[in-house]
Amino acid sequence: MASDSTIDTPDADRVYLFDTTLRDGQQTRGVDFTVADKAAIARALDQLGIDYIEGGWPGANPTDDRFFAEPPKMENARIVAFGMTRRPGRSAENDPGLAGILDARVPAVCLVGKTWDFHVDVALEIERDENVAMVRDSIARAVTVGREAMFDCEHFFDGFKANPDYALECAEAAYKSGARWVVLCDTNGGTLPHEIEAIVATVAARVPGTHLGIHCHNDTGNAVANSLAAIRAGARQVQGTINGLGERCGNADMMAIIPNLVVKMGMTTNVGADKLTQLTSVSRMLDERLNRSSDPHRAYVGAAAFAHKGGLHVSAVQKDPKTYEHVEPGIVGNQRHILVSDQAGRSNILARFAEIGVEIDPKHPKIQRLVDEVKEKEFLGYSYDSAEASFELLARRLIQGVPEFFTIERWRVMDERRFNARGDLVIESEATATLTVGGTAHHEVAVGNGPVNALDTAIRKALTPKFPAIQTMRLIDYKVRILPPARDGDGTDATTRVMIESEDETGTTWRTVGVSPNIIDASIAALSDAITWKLLRAGAAVPKTDA
Repeated sequence: MASDSTIDTPDADRVYLFDTTLRDGQQTRGVDFTVADKAAIARALDQLGIDYIEGGWPGANPTDDRFFAEPPKMENARIVAFGMTRRPGRSAENDPGLAGILDARVPAVCLVGKTWDFHVDVALEIERDENVAMVRDSIARAVTVGREAMFDCEHFFDGFKANPDYALECAEAAYKSGARWVVLCDTNGGTLPHEIEAIVATVAARVPGTHLGIHCHNDTGNAVANSLAAIRAGARQVQGTINGLGERCGNADMMAIIPNLVVKMGMTTNVGADKLTQLTSVSRMLDERLNRSSDPHRAYVGAAAFAHKGGLHVSAVQKDPKTYEHVEPGIVGNQRHILVSDQAGRSNILARFAEIGVEIDPKHPKIQRLVDEVKEKEFLGYSYDSAEASFELLARRLIQGVPEFFTIERWRVMDERRFNARGDLVIESEATATLTVGGTAHHEVAVGNGPVNALDTAIRKALTPKFPAIQTMRLIDYKVRILPPARDGDGTDATTRVMIESEDETGTTWRTVGVSPNIIDASIAALSDAITWKLLRAGAAVPKTDA
């Protein structure tokens, strides 16, 4: 059943945003959305200001069926049902597949059909005129039952190169049958930007740009560039996914398309300056839903998109960010990061102090000591540009001191491989840890899924009664890298670097690093820093020495 949404009057100055994360993005290897995932992502896209949200294919699977049975209520966007045109030899009024799409309780549908004669001849094995009739009849039927109709011109650019007259005939059939949008698809992702712009301009002479959309895949790494080229040529709807999710190499990344349209090209979209600030949070929300790490180097929204490491860069950015930033990071909800590494100079250190709220005289003699210590530690295997919490602790210890909340005196781990009474193989780690807290020694034992988990559990057992703040922190990422020896000598004397990322109940994340020839020792060092940073930020007090 259709909603009360009305079909917009074509506006040549407006670009409409169509997100297909929930349909095309779900075809990504390893991605499997639940109904709850789909609803949450749809609501986030709606709040962002996306015009169309393609929810999936009714009838294709139980998840999509449940989603369309009760689609989430939208404030800005229209939920779109995706499916195929009628089948050969059937009428549009008597095709069960088409009926299932048109019966979805959403105001818009997007029907896909062939526009490449090669596919019509080889894949469908039907007459080319019948394929055109399938397009025409299906779009007309969607309009008749009150849906906003869109036609996905599958393989349009390959088809246009092979037989431009036939590709145009298919597109025109959809438009003349009442399609609000005729979407030109670079399905194989092999077309380049200059080709896209020329072909879209040709199509726009037959189908008005206010009714043309673009859908690009990223197989040549040009999906975003191709999408923008189509807009330049007159198309006024652009399709993509959050973070470029999609089959093979992915779809055009909406997180890059939107700011490029709004900030760089000055186009009008429903995502204005006030909503543009949500981009980074929407990008990271999807990664959280997928339980995977965000790409730090993603344009605009990545954690490294506005990160500065070289000393000369940092010095210039402090004077005027425009020296090394093409836009202000806050525009897209991101933030600037000054990294500290063996390339750091005084400018990096002072900028990091400002970020963590430490006021210090730029001429303070300990600053150079800190610069030298950072460079020495990174030579030994530490990496502070990715472990900002460990750097903060290093800096505070040198400049102003850090409370000694606890001391890990000794630890021991035993691993056991055995079969239980049922004959099941069991691999279990048992850890013992001795800590001093408030002048009192605490000895705890715990078992876990691996030695680090067992030690973490034992340490928490000792600390939680005194420091309840650590109950809400959890380890969300653990990385190990084996490094070659820093000093000349035995080539087998490798160093292990452990990076830990932690998170608390507020959603705050922080990263710490530990380095040692022993992987467990390196892990304990990183874990100790993580707990200490949390306690420092929570304003915890050092326990009084027991009498």
